[in-house]
Amino acid sequence: MTRRLADVAKKVGVSEATVSRVLNGKPGVSEATRAAVLTALDVLGYERPTQLRGERARLVGLVLPELQNPIFPAFAEVMGGALAQQGLTPVLCTQTAGGVSEADYVELLLQHHVSGVVFAGGLYAQADARHDHYRLLADRNLPVVLINATIGGLGFPQVCCDDAVAVQQAWRHLVSLGHERIGLVLGPHDHVPSSRKLAAAWEAAGRSGPELRDEYVEHTMFSQAGGQAAVGRLLDRGVTGVICASDVLALGVIRGVRRRGLDVPGDVSVVGYDDSAFMNCADPPLATVRQPIEAMGRAAVQLLTSQIAGKVVTGDELLFEPELVVRGSTAPAR
Repeated sequence: MTRRLADVAKKVGVSEATVSRVLNGKPGVSEATRAAVLTALDVLGYERPTQLRGERARLVGLVLPELQNPIFPAFAEVMGGALAQQGLTPVLCTQTAGGVSEADYVELLLQHHVSGVVFAGGLYAQADARHDHYRLLADRNLPVVLINATIGGLGFPQVCCDDAVAVQQAWRHLVSLGHERIGLVLGPHDHVPSSRKLAAAWEAAGRSGPELRDEYVEHTMFSQAGGQAAVGRLLDRGVTGVICASDVLALGVIRGVRRRGLDVPGDVSVVGYDDSAFMNCADPPLATVRQPIEAMGRAAVQLLTSQIAGKVVTGDELLFEPELVVRGSTAPAR
């Protein structure tokens, strides 16, 4: 007990007597100091006294599917800073192959009495995945915000980049360069944002420009290896322009084109999606559709803190418009 008091007091910058008053529910402590002590208790891994366990901590879970794709650390950085400005402490939960599952993270966050959770990619983006742990959060009325996908019937607010606009921008760009056989490299079949992008591509092709064929669409895992394998099949079908569902896939596509002895953009033009870190330093610099990460991340935090404050937040989808960034990976078709 003495060590716990000392550790928490050092973390918060108050006396051990102040920490003791908070833990014993005694008056004479400001609400801000009380909240800081409880947060420090959670962060340091100490169990709360029984009478305080029902209260939510000033902790917010940030659940990400991975950190290898630079877009997810970028979201975490924006949201972490915005949460800190609101006096909330982010708890980063990242899934790894064979490691802790998303459902396990949700259970862990509930045990720590978090104030809310933001999901930036995860099983909710897969239509065929199990969504039981999301329903558990909804049943407990815990504030939740989803980024770039949704789960029907749970009422969670969503912050999304407009997939339809993203594909339309990339499609029009390649058409303007004279490409007549445009292919798509997307995520798995049940990946909701990829499904939206595919629907937008069919619509764009139906309005004007070249025809989109089933054989010009490839679904794969979100990895460079997946992009490389997918583009090999598209090249066999004569595709000269490729729109990808992520920058990571686009880098794999470029590698696959070069393995065939072809040139980007001389033989094949490639457009990514995200504009994640260092894409302007790729070889060639990657043309991509930029997600407005700063605005989306701050909006997600605003929606979450509004829920935490007890305000009514609708489950509508908040759409943000992307921006095409033209760089050296696209050129006129030969």
